This record gives sequence, C-alpha cells and structure tokens, in this order.
Amino acid sequence: MPVPLVEAAPAKVNLTLRVIGRRADGYHEISSLVAFADCGDRLSLEPGDSLVLTVGGPRARDVGAEADNLVLKAARALAARVPGLIPGAFHLDKELPIAAGIGGGSADAAAALRLLARANNLSSGDPRLYEAARATGADVPVCIESRPRLMWGIGERLSPALDLPPLSAVLVNPGVALATKDVFANWTKDAKAALPLDIADVEGIQGEAGLLELLARDGNDLEQPARKLAPVVAEAIAALLALPGCRLARMSGSGATCFGIFDSPDTARTAALALPGKFPRWWVQPCRLGAPAEEGRFRT
Repeated sequence: MPVPLVEAAPAKVNLTLRVIGRRADGYHEISSLVAFADCGDRLSLEPGDSLVLTVGGPRARDVGAEADNLVLKAARALAARVPGLIPGAFHLDKELPIAAGIGGGSADAAAALRLLARANNLSSGDPRLYEAARATGADVPVCIESRPRLMWGIGERLSPALDLPPLSAVLVNPGVALATKDVFANWTKDAKAALPLDIADVEGIQGEAGLLELLARDGNDLEQPARKLAPVVAEAIAALLALPGCRLARMSGSGATCFGIFDSPDTARTAALALPGKFPRWWVQPCRLGAPAEEGRFRT
C-alpha cells in the first residue's frame, strides 16, 4: 500500500487584530499580526480517483456537515483551476476546537492545498494555489506557508514572511463557540484608536522584549464584543494573567480561544498543567508561537 502524504495544519494565532471599518459589501477590513503554533490538526492524503474525507481525533464530533468542510471546498477550488487534478482520500485528525478564533478550518484547507500540490507535482508557489485559497476563505492564504505575517483587507493581502522571535505560550479555549459574523456585528469603531501596525513597525522589532512591547501597544478590537457575547472570554484571560510568569494575555481572532505569553517553555508547560484542575472543561495547550514546524511535523 502507498504511504499517505501527511501535512500538519498549525493553529493560527492573531497576536494583534485591528478592525479598520466595514466595507460596502458587508465585510470588515482588518489589520492583524499573525503567528503559528507548533500544535494543531493533521491531514493526510492518499491520491486517487475520488475526493473523499474522513475525520477522526478528539474533536471529530465537532466537525460539521461534510458539504461545509473547508478541506473539500479547497480541493474543489483547486480542481476548478488545475485541469486533470488528481484528488484522493483525505483523513483529518481533528485536534483544534472549532469556531475558536485560531483558524482550524482554514489551516486544514491550506494543508489540503499543500497535499494536492505535492500529489500533483505543483510548485509551492503556483499562483493557482493562492487563487484556490482565496476562493475558500479569508484566512486560508496566510495558512498556506504558515509563517508570521501581517494581514490586511479581509485577510487576502499579506506582507512578506516575518522573522519574529518565538514566544512561549498557552492556548485556552473555554468551550464556547463564537460565530465570527456575530462578533463583528457587535463591534463599534473607536475614533480614538491608534493607527494599525505597518510593516516598518514589525521589521524594527528587537528580540522577544521588543515584540512583547509592540503587542502591549496593539490589542484585539474584537475582544470587547466577544466578551459581551461570551463573558467566559474575560474569565479565560483573567485565569491566564493569574498564572506565574504570564507576561501578556488576550483573545485570538474572533474568539473564544485566548493565549498567554510566558517567560519560558517550562513556565508555559507548568502553567498549562495548573489550569485543568480549576477548569476541567477547558481546552488547554502549551505551545511555541512563531514559524511552523519543519517538514509537516509538530514538535514533540
């Protein structure tokens, strides 16, 4: 039997997220600094004649209807752009919570595009991959390479990959799913808000201390509307900030996943061990934020 192709689908974390305004088409323009965790889902592909998806893992029951899955949507979008594309049988090992603000579905879709590119001898820079990514979802393009970047527009405009210092972190999801559209619907513009980050702001960062200083100045505009819809978001942030060694805590994306930045990997792991006793229903994951793990494998 042929060995399946495998790709990691790293969690995407919005270190900052500014909402610029609402467009005429109803979408919101954003500016966001994103990084990727060394944890996430895992997707495999056995190339074949038929497009199939099976799902396993601890979060398999949370995955919605097959017709709505972004893995299949991405595969069909690429097939529409690449004549004779060989599809196959995908298997998704679902580890990340859904509707959680960490791009789980988008990361899965991007992993599907990378797998199809490998199976069909497409270059990783083939523009059709990015066309299919944009057709699949706003967060999918940044997940193709899963490298730190600034995002603008609705997520389709990306900076060059950024060389950010890695951060030791703990991800926490309090078990509440938040619909992105509902969170945006509760956002109101702050006329006194500072200008969003520019590429020059990020390129001038000096080490971890410089990155933390920048993050402290620029937050997540969706955190307050998310707290109104799900007050447990505030509880999760407070729980992170109360842990020894936590330097900063905030929500990622449209929530409800929150992240805390810690002094060191050991401090982050110790903090993660302390949370389940107090909050047994929460999803808690220590990780490193930065560039993705090499060769499609997560750090162990």
